[in-house]
Amino acid sequence: MSNTQLRYGIVCHVKRLKYGSMGREEQIEEREVLDSIFPDEITGLLPHLSGSSLPQTNSAKTIDIDEKSYRIAIKPEIPQDDNDEDAEPPTFLLTITYPPSYPDEAPFLDLSLPPNAPKPPHLDISTDRHHLLSSLTPTISENIGMAMIYTLVTTLQENIETLIRERIAVVQRAKDQEAEDAEAKENAKFHGEK
Repeated sequence: MSNTQLRYGIVCHVKRLKYGSMGREEQIEEREVLDSIFPDEITGLLPHLSGSSLPQTNSAKTIDIDEKSYRIAIKPEIPQDDNDEDAEPPTFLLTITYPPSYPDEAPFLDLSLPPNAPKPPHLDISTDRHHLLSSLTPTISENIGMAMIYTLVTTLQENIETLIRERIAVVQRAKDQEAEDAEAKENAKFHGEK
């Protein structure tokens, strides 16, 4: 557990003890904390944060889906393909929607790619989405009653990285086996010529 995650959990836990169940105000507070932790990853600004009732945008951010929904961009740290060292790592969008009784109820989550994003190697979002979101179930269960979005984002990033690394390892083992088989075949020819 990182220091940021620990501090975040303690602050939310103390507020729960002091004020009881988190309501809309605490959801907004969690979102403000997330805005400070993920300033470039959250795709929307809460309109109330601007000091105006009118939404403000800039080139890097857009308005939230609604006041209880937003997206966080996740950029997993994965090894680059030797043939494509300049390739940008894939970005995934986690859409979070607070139900009325969050965090006593799990948030609604969805995982997608940004519009027009290239398909990431070693991962197919249409087939892997369910597995990746289901992998968050134990984390959600452990954190019911506490603000959990930061924990979910970091856990999902780790799960994406693990899945991609496992698939890269499978491809590498197949390449290594193919090279070993070709070498054995070549050695068999050599030994047959004696």
